Order: sequence, then C-alpha cells, then structure tokens
Amino acid sequence: MLTLKNIVKIYEAGPNQVEALRGVDLQFRDCEFAAILGPSGCGKTTLLNIIGGLDQYTDGDLSVNGKTTKQFKDKDWDTYRNHSIGFVFQNYNLIPHQTVLSNVELALTLSGVSRTERRKRAMAVLEKVGLADQMKKKPNQMSGGQMQRVAIARALINDPDILLADEPTGALDSETSVQVMEILKEIAKEKLVIMVTHNPELADTYANRIIRLLDGKVVSDSNPCHEKELAPAVETSKQKKPSMSFRTALSLSLNNLLTKKGRTILTAFAGSIGIIGIALILSLSSGVNAYIERVEEDTLSSYPLTIQEKTMDMSGMMAAMMGTMESAGDHEMDRVYSGNVMTQMLYAMMSEISENNLPAFKAHIEKEEVGMDQLISGIQYEYATPLTVYRILEDDSAMQVNPSTTMEATGMMGMFDSSAMAGSNNVMLATTMTQLNAFEALLDNEELLNLQYDVLAGRMPESMDEVVIIVNKQNEISDYTLYTLGLKDQTEIPHTLEMLMMGQSPEVVSMEFSYEELLGLRFRLMVNTDYFEKQGSIWVDRRNDPEFVRARLEEGMEIRVVGILRPSEEAVATSMTGAVGYRSELMEYLLQQVNESEIVQEQLAQPDTDIFTGMPFSTGEAPSLEEMMAHFDPSLLPPQQQALFAQMSPEQLAAMMHQMPEAQMKAMMAMYMPPVSNATLDENLLRLGVSDINAPSAIHIYPKDFEAKEQITRIIDEYNASVPEEDALRYTDYVGLMMSSVTTIINAITYILIAFVAISLVVSSIMIGIITYISVLERTKEIGILRAIGASKKDISRVFNAETLIVGFSAGALGIGVTLALDVLANTIIRTLTTLPNIAVLPPAAAVILILISMLLTFIAGLIPSRLAAKKDPVVALRSE
Repeated sequence: MLTLKNIVKIYEAGPNQVEALRGVDLQFRDCEFAAILGPSGCGKTTLLNIIGGLDQYTDGDLSVNGKTTKQFKDKDWDTYRNHSIGFVFQNYNLIPHQTVLSNVELALTLSGVSRTERRKRAMAVLEKVGLADQMKKKPNQMSGGQMQRVAIARALINDPDILLADEPTGALDSETSVQVMEILKEIAKEKLVIMVTHNPELADTYANRIIRLLDGKVVSDSNPCHEKELAPAVETSKQKKPSMSFRTALSLSLNNLLTKKGRTILTAFAGSIGIIGIALILSLSSGVNAYIERVEEDTLSSYPLTIQEKTMDMSGMMAAMMGTMESAGDHEMDRVYSGNVMTQMLYAMMSEISENNLPAFKAHIEKEEVGMDQLISGIQYEYATPLTVYRILEDDSAMQVNPSTTMEATGMMGMFDSSAMAGSNNVMLATTMTQLNAFEALLDNEELLNLQYDVLAGRMPESMDEVVIIVNKQNEISDYTLYTLGLKDQTEIPHTLEMLMMGQSPEVVSMEFSYEELLGLRFRLMVNTDYFEKQGSIWVDRRNDPEFVRARLEEGMEIRVVGILRPSEEAVATSMTGAVGYRSELMEYLLQQVNESEIVQEQLAQPDTDIFTGMPFSTGEAPSLEEMMAHFDPSLLPPQQQALFAQMSPEQLAAMMHQMPEAQMKAMMAMYMPPVSNATLDENLLRLGVSDINAPSAIHIYPKDFEAKEQITRIIDEYNASVPEEDALRYTDYVGLMMSSVTTIINAITYILIAFVAISLVVSSIMIGIITYISVLERTKEIGILRAIGASKKDISRVFNAETLIVGFSAGALGIGVTLALDVLANTIIRTLTTLPNIAVLPPAAAVILILISMLLTFIAGLIPSRLAAKKDPVVALRSE
C-alpha cells in the first residue's frame, strides 16, 4: 500500500525556487493500473521519481505499507528501490555493453542472489515477456519493442511491489505500444503499476485509474482509493540492503572496456611504459647482482677463511705486498717520501708461529645461537690424520696415490728437509704439500656443488666409499694428477727433469681416457694404524714391506670412482679442479678406525711406555743424584768393576760417590742408567695418525658472499674478545682485501634510475585518472540506471575503482610481458658479446610487485573520478545521453 501525504517538491534554480509539486495527496491500491496524465512540466516525472526513491520530497510524507520514509537515509532508499520498485523508462535505459541476460540479472546481483538462482529467475522473466530466445544478444542488436520488453523484464526480476513506467510507449510504434501495454495490464493484476503518459487514449484503454496533474497539483482522479479499501498494514521482514559484489563491478567495467578495445589497449600501453622502464632496470640489476653473488660464492669457495692449529697471519704480508699500508705520518705533499713496506713484509715472514685453540672455536661456531649456518656455503675440518689411499696396478703391485708421491719422484724433496726450512716457512710448506695431494674433500653443500659442476658421466658420490674425478672446463686433467694416480709412469719425471736442466725440450705425450676407463678406477684405503704389526711386546712399522702392505690393502675399504665432473659454464670459480673429490664421511670413518685400533688403545693404556721400543718415555728432566743411585744398575758395568762394586756395602758405595765431584759422578752414572725412549707420547700418537674429531688441525670456512664473510670475521673478532689474549685466533684471510662495494654501487645506480623512471609511472597514472574521468562522463546514464535499480553510491564508486584496477593490471601485465621479451633479446645480445649468461633476469616477486604497484597507482589516480561518479544525481544522470 502506497500513500502520499501533502508531498511538496521545490527545486533551487539559482536565487529562485521552482515548486514542482504542491501538496500532492494520493493513495494507491496494492493491485491497480494507475495512469498519470498532464501537460509537460506539470510534475508527472517528478512525482514518479519521488515514488521511485530517485528524488526526495521537500515536505510531506511518503509511506509504504504504513511505514514512513521521512527518516530514510541513502542506504534505506537504495534498499527501497532494489526490493520494492521496478522502473520502465521511455528510452529503455539498458546498459549497452551487457547482454540481455546480464541486464536483467543486474538487480538480483545487487540483492546478493546466487548465480544459479539469478540465471533461473532471469530466464523465467524473459520467457514471460517473450524474449527467451534473445537473452545472449546485446541491446543494440534488438528492436525498440524488444528493448522495452527487456526493460520490463529487468523491472520485474526482483518481484517488486510497484512498477513505475515513464512514457513506456513514447519511442514505440502503435503496434509495439499495444504489445507493451498488454504486458503492463497483465502485470497490474498482481502489482501496482503507475504509468506516466501523454497519450490519453492508451490511458483510457488500459488503465483502471487516471490521475491528472496540473501545475504540480492533482486536479482529478477517476478512481480514488478510499480508506475502507486500504488493506491493513502488514509488518514486513527486514529487507537485505543491496550491495554490488566486487566481481560484478569487475564484470561491468571489463565489458565496458572491451567495447573500447583500441582506447583500452593504448591506455594500458601508456601506463606500462613506466613499468617497462622499472622492470628492465630491475632485470639488469637483479641479473648483475645475481652474477656478482655467484662470483662471490664461487670465488669464496676457492678462497675460504682458513684457521690452522699452527699458523701465521698471511694477511699482513699480503697487505704489505699490495701496498695497502698505513702512512708513516703527516707530511707536506711537495716531496716524495719512503713507505714502510719491506720492513712489514720481513716482519710478517719472520713472525713466530702462533697456536690456535681450534677445539674451543669449533665448539663455539657449532652453537645454534652463533648463526654460522646462515652465513656459510660449507665448512671443512682438516685433521692431522693422513688419508692414505693406494691403487692396485696391473702388475698387482700397490701404488700410494694419496698423499701424493709425485714430488718424491722428482728427487727434489731433499731440499725441503733442510734445517733452514724452519719457523713460519714450515707452516707454508705443510700447506703447500697438502695442496699437492690429488684427493680433496668435497664441500658438504650439494646445492652449491650442483651449481658449480656438471656431471659428464656417472653421478655425484652418495656414500663414503665413492669418489668423483673433477676435470677442468676443457675436459682436461693435469699430468701431475695422472702421475699421482698412476695413470702416467712416475719414472718419466727424473728423465724429464734432467732434459730440462740440460736445456732440452722434453717430448710431451698427450693421453686420452674414455669416461668408462676413469669410472673403472678402484682404490683401497689404508688405515694408518694398519701399517704396524705387533711382534712380541712391541709394535713394528711394516710400511716398507710391499707384501705386508699388499695383504693389508686386501682387507681395506674399496673406493670406487662413480662420476666425472666438470665446472659448469656459469661457474666463475670452483672449490676444486683436477682432483679426486671424496665425501667428508670418509675422513670421519678413518678417524674412527684409527682411534679404535688395537695399537692406539694399547698406547693410550700405557702412556708412560713407548710401544715401539718398550722403553719408558723420558720425563725431560735431569734426575737427581739420589734418583740416579736408586736406579743405578751395576750389572751394566765391565766385569772387573762389577767385582769391585760387589765387595762394597751400600754405605761404602754411597760414601765413595759422595767423595767424587757431582758433575763427574752424574756423567759416569748416566752412562750406565737404563735407556729411555727418544720419542714422546704425543709424537707416537701423531705417528699413528690419532686425531680427535673435535680437535681439527685446520678449519676452512666458506662464506656465502662478501657480506657473510664480513659477518663471519665479526664473529671471530667477537670470539677473540671473549677469550684470553693467548687463546685469540690468528688466521689467514685470503680474500680480506677484496672489496664488496660493487654490489653497493649497482644498487645505488638502480635506485637512482628507478627514481627517474618512476616519474613516467606517476605521469601515466595521472593520465589514467583523466581517462577514468572521461569514462565517468561517458557512463553517466549507466550510473543513473544502476542507482535506479538500487545501487548505492559505494557501488558506483566500486564500479569505477574496478575499472582503474583492470587498467592498472593490464598496464602492469603488459609491461611485464614486454620486459620479459626484451630480457630475452638483451640476454642473447649480452651472451654473444660477453659470454655472460642470463644477465637480465626479472625476479618473479618483482614482477608481481610491479603489477600491484601499477594497480595501486591507477586505483589512487581513479579515486577522485570514482567519487565524482558516486555523487551524481541519478535523476540528472538518467537524462544524459
């Protein structure tokens, strides 16, 4: 039941006021066909807009089912239009870029009806108006009568109580007008239909009530509604407030943009220019930084931070050699002054050996709170226990291949035994000789190994009895390694050396090996303690007995070559080349075997006795005269002296000795004291190869990059500060003088370039904001249509925000697509010119972020136009063309 009481509507026209309605009082039945007639300007359409909630009255009251609308807010009017009112306009007011079905469904979408239910109800109402076969067409593909029937179907879709028709036949021919009026007449049997028309004949023929207006007042009513006819007010359930889903807003905006494909593409491309610029800069920056990180990681895998048990700090000498010294002092710049380099080098070379407490440091860096694992690509522990490996040759003899015997074959090892090789040089020699060995431990970092090496044949080692041979990038392995492994005859070396000393050029014979030949190599592990055999109560070293060694090797672990590796093309440096790589578990196994061996257990059980001689270890201190007399053994004297001492009582012997000078007596008695071993317990354990797994002889730390190296250096410095000075670590930092500023410079350049390119991105966003405003102007009628079916101001704003987001996404995606294509081209050119692979790489995260930035900027740029759209008066919007 609809009631209007003294409705007044006044429009402000500058300083003047126009009174469109002047105290209109009307009551309508729930089911009737009322026609409002009157001349132009009498207030017919204004009255219809007020009844439909598109326009608000200035005074009076409009009540629906007994409920006043005086306190209605915008949301309440939106709900009222969506649930209670259906509009049929003279110009149809269909959204041109939506299909017939989508136009009809739109009101249900605002009501929150499910997709399935919407489709079902829309098809039913279209069938009711005779358009079941036209639902997939666009409005511009239909006749005027068909479009008006679509408008009627849209008005009925939400089952409203009131249907408002504003000149529904004004744009139709007579035949079509009759069809439309018949539909409205049929609807009036169940609903209230209020029609505004200039055609009195149609009103007389189809309406059962004719209301005439003149100058904003009701002048006649052919069938007024009396109080007794009014049905009692019925309490209605609270209606759900309409709200357009973001998906619907996206659909509306996308369809609109697709009707202007050319402009949309150009707009997206213009918006993408800034994205392309930034993405290209990020691609190059990311690629170069990734390359630098790879260089750092590869380089640092070759030059670790090395901390040895006995060491000297080579960094000082390296710094002196490179001239990175501090100035001797301030002086005038008009002369040339001497710098203190030579003295620094000599001081470094003659510096004393320092001992590091590696067990304590190893325990420290293995603590989780130190965070060493996040900074390193690998860490290796070196032990004094030699990894002794043999190869069984074709003549069934055993050849030691590790430690390498190649330098011994040159006959030059004697020079290294000189007593002149003392002090710091011994440390350098030990390091050098270790580096000459063919067997090297692989890093415990499978990911880094897979990046640095390509598997030419076989596979990576998976257990401690498996090794790999590593060749260089030219698939070559050095002849030194071939001599070491017995693949070349070491007896050739002295002859080659002799020819070189005579000034002759020796013939170099190139050798080739198939992958199968190298994969067929087998080695045997010799545990160091297996060289010794117990004979009686002492242990004898049998390493020089070939048959004994051969027999022991038969019992030793067999080591198989399972793969051949080559440095990958992308690797700048690798942790090793031209070597046999083994897993760290092999050394752990060797330490366990040595430490648990019978000979080691016996020596540890008898710490005062040399198990190789049966003699006691020397205490290192000269015994007193009383101790010498207590241990003096007369049986060691010549027979005549034995007889003399036998006749003397202990008191007489002691008296005689006390009469002799003490030094003379000690010298005489020392000649006849029981012998002691020349070795010490520590020397014997070292000879046996005993090492504690928690007490390495060297620690090699491989930082991930320069930044990580600096943090590791900081950790070492903090450790040194926390321990007594004598326990502070001295170590060799081979890359301490290398700079990490390259990455910083590249990042700085990247930020500057991005700042410049970002200006174009902002300009593009402003342009998109202007284009969005143009779109608002173009879609003004659509705004009115949406408001007429119950869309709120927020819904209108959401539609245009969705449009800007679509444009922003399109611009971002287009920019990323173009960038990826340009990256491919750039990588091809750069690889051709420099051989550097994939130097332009756009990170996926950066691509996503750039698209989001593009969407954000266009969204911000579209906020003002979208708010302007939301504030448009629906009545004015519906009048626009």
